[in-house]
Amino acid sequence: MTFYKCSQSLLKHMVRHWPANCQWTGSLALSHKLHPCRGLSTDSSAPRPQITENSIEVFSHVHPRDDMTNVTAKILSKVGCQLHNRAHHPLWLIKERIKDHFYRSYTGRTGNPLFSVHDNLSPVVTVEQNFDSLLIPPDHPSRKKGDNYYLNRTHMLRAHTSAHQKELVRSGLDCFLLAGDVYRRDEIDSNHYPVFHQMEGVRLFSNHELFARVENGEDLSLFESGDRRTPQKQETHTLEAVKLVEFDLKQALTRLMRHLFREDLEIRWVDCYFPFTHPSFEMEVRFQGDWLEVLGCGVMEQELVCSAGAGNKMGWAFGLGLERLAMVLFGIPDIRLFWSEDERFLKQFRLSDIYQPVTFQPLSKYPPLFNDISFWLPAEGYTENDFYDLVRNVGGDLVEKVTLVDEFTHPKTKRVSHCYRVAYRHMERTLTQEEARIIHGAIEQAAEKELGAQGRY
Repeated sequence: MTFYKCSQSLLKHMVRHWPANCQWTGSLALSHKLHPCRGLSTDSSAPRPQITENSIEVFSHVHPRDDMTNVTAKILSKVGCQLHNRAHHPLWLIKERIKDHFYRSYTGRTGNPLFSVHDNLSPVVTVEQNFDSLLIPPDHPSRKKGDNYYLNRTHMLRAHTSAHQKELVRSGLDCFLLAGDVYRRDEIDSNHYPVFHQMEGVRLFSNHELFARVENGEDLSLFESGDRRTPQKQETHTLEAVKLVEFDLKQALTRLMRHLFREDLEIRWVDCYFPFTHPSFEMEVRFQGDWLEVLGCGVMEQELVCSAGAGNKMGWAFGLGLERLAMVLFGIPDIRLFWSEDERFLKQFRLSDIYQPVTFQPLSKYPPLFNDISFWLPAEGYTENDFYDLVRNVGGDLVEKVTLVDEFTHPKTKRVSHCYRVAYRHMERTLTQEEARIIHGAIEQAAEKELGAQGRY
């Protein structure tokens, strides 16, 4: 896959191709000027995303727009930045520590690593890859337009790296790690960003591989017929197989987290639900006196494994967020910092060894600026993520947090209005009130123009 620069010229290019009547373009250029994103492309001639009134072009593929299209120029400017592959970036450090652990812990007879690593797959996937391949029902809330970035009805920016699970298993892989950028519409605060990075792992076992070390293992089987699903196992799995796979999974992840944190790390497991694993678990670790959820995992749904052409095997899968681990392990307080080009931030992670201890030293704390916006909600079709996404597109990384501070229902008309408090803060210098007001005014105009909201300023 060819990468392209996520640069100022890219954003200007996309702004030129945005519909002429869009109210966001002026403030979009201003917010980018205040906080640019520079990417990692080594090929200056690489194609850049283009948005026109009728289509979206990403990685030289043209996707016609339709009623599901909601991806924006601001979000597309992040596609291809590949922070997890940028040497000495904190996300890269976490990825490399995880990769190194698996390389050292799992080797074949020849001494080569069992797990292959895939961190360069395109984030543009089909809706089938993102949902159907993972057995996510058609009416599942995770498919909502309000929570995802759709190019059109058939293609989207992946919401999780698991979108590639089926294709990698189908290619014949039994053990692999997968890392990449994922995209979700979400609230605005120090822990949420519309682009973040995940890493996951999959391991499949044949009958011989799973029972080879078990006494009389040749008499045991992965599968049975005619049984029913229980909280402990799927219909076709034997209980013996599930318990061994579950043990291997929990042992592997316990070792991983103790490798990342410390050997005496306290861990607990919580039963949970995922559409693509059963049984499913979340791992929580004791960190600074609190229990912290760090990953989800489980025994892969056999229907998924069979659909990928590996029906004679069963296995486990896990997924974790790189930002979450980096924020905890390095003491990084704000998720926007991962996109910073401030040398005072970046140089802290240029380590001679990936395991060299490092704790983030805060940059100068610049004061926030607060502005409120109130409006009557549109009659129908409005979700809070629509407003959050609009604010991100206009204000970019200058917006630190958006909080709903008041909700009012008119006693006669029953119309509802919301009042949001928007906190602006530049990560690298003091932001002026004049700059904040320009962006805030553009947000008000965009809310009326793009959402159909009626202002109560």
